[in-house]
Amino acid sequence: MQKGKKRFSLAITALTALSVVLSGCGGGGSTASGGEGTSEKPVELIWYTIGTPQKDVDTVMAEVSKYTTEKIGATVTMKMIDWGDYQQKMQVMVASGEPMDIIFTSSGGFDYVQNARKGAFMELDSLIDEYGQDLKNTIDPAFLEGSKVDGHNYAIPANKELPQQEVWRFNQNLIEEYKMDTSGVRTLDSLEPLLKTIKENAPDVTPFAMDKNYIPYVPYDYVIQNLPMAVKLDTTDYKVVNILETPEMKEALTTMRKYYQAGYIAPEAATTGSTSDLGISGKWLLDRAQTQPFADNVWSTSNGYPITSTPASDAIITNNSVQGSMMAISANSEYPEKAMQFLNLLNTDATLRNMVDSGIEGTHYKKTADNRMENLPESKNYDMPSYSLGNNMLLNLNPNDPDNKWDEFKTFNESGVDSPILSFNFDPKNVSSELAAVQNVKEQFWSSLMTGTVDPETYLPQAIEKFNQAGLEKVMAEAQTQLDAWKAENGK
Repeated sequence: MQKGKKRFSLAITALTALSVVLSGCGGGGSTASGGEGTSEKPVELIWYTIGTPQKDVDTVMAEVSKYTTEKIGATVTMKMIDWGDYQQKMQVMVASGEPMDIIFTSSGGFDYVQNARKGAFMELDSLIDEYGQDLKNTIDPAFLEGSKVDGHNYAIPANKELPQQEVWRFNQNLIEEYKMDTSGVRTLDSLEPLLKTIKENAPDVTPFAMDKNYIPYVPYDYVIQNLPMAVKLDTTDYKVVNILETPEMKEALTTMRKYYQAGYIAPEAATTGSTSDLGISGKWLLDRAQTQPFADNVWSTSNGYPITSTPASDAIITNNSVQGSMMAISANSEYPEKAMQFLNLLNTDATLRNMVDSGIEGTHYKKTADNRMENLPESKNYDMPSYSLGNNMLLNLNPNDPDNKWDEFKTFNESGVDSPILSFNFDPKNVSSELAAVQNVKEQFWSSLMTGTVDPETYLPQAIEKFNQAGLEKVMAEAQTQLDAWKAENGK
């Protein structure tokens, strides 16, 4: 990182209030009215979100709908799509015009920037100004400012951790049972003694859990998430490189291949959409995840057994972290005003936010104090990914959470270091056909390389050649041109 660079989040926090020109918003069938005591027939909001479909989701949404009908005159139907299927299925359903109002999006899940530019999402500026003032005053300004596309908001970011920090997570029961030491773990190579120990002593355990979305960590920020164009985090020249040609990625892929051949990685890793079954069974030793303050407590509570973690990277504020969890309103929503009223309520009303996150009080969890809870056995039927569901800082505290948990989040957010390309959003319109071809090559090679399923000595040169034949070099040149202009415009 370059020393002396102003932190993005602090700079944004210091911004004066922006002036917004109010304008009408498209979409029919809804009204500007609707709230407590409304006598109008409630409208149905259809919400598509990411995560393993839960048994009790309809039951919980029925209770949510009672609450939202009273508050804003709307019911909520949630449709969950599993992790590994979300991107592809959402692309098909949005293209086909499937009815939907609210859509989970992120930099890595149903790509926020690209889909905003394609017209999949409604521009929200005037809706936020008219129906979202409460959330505007609640969410860290860095999220709303950092997630703009071409100067406009197209989704509401979750108020959560601002930097992105990778960690190695450990099944602490197995760590203790086999007397393993995790204190020196940081790099991918440092995992080997732990993986070897569990492979030799517990053959029914998956040593290194991962799904097809796994990518070895290297100190670069991707221009487009999960495609091979990236800029090194400590760059001075802002050069866009092919991540597959970097020495760091080549070394990581070699290590992954070694781990795969040793049996530390499941043979089906490159095609597995989710490892949730492993999490339920406890038959795993370690994996990698993005952390937040006291994340170990959340993971332990969710899984029902102790999980610990150690850093695998520094805390970096990237487009991926600022745009890591967002809710957009579909450009084809029949009720955009109601959808924004719901998002405003979800991000400011603790009762609604906790119901969506934890289910029904007395069924899925019990309150132990005003802002504390414990999961009940039925919580296994409604185990939701908290990060994807709105303002995390409204959530009840788990049994092991300290009283100052959300203050620690604010401290963590202020500690992050900016990526050199934070707020740069690549516009692919000049290379759209090449980018589509590059995406097709990625589907052919990416997961199998990243999970160690194939030998990088053989397949990495083939992948690089295929990417270049598809037009990656042209896409990278366009990205470099845009980045150079952005760099000059922003005085980098």
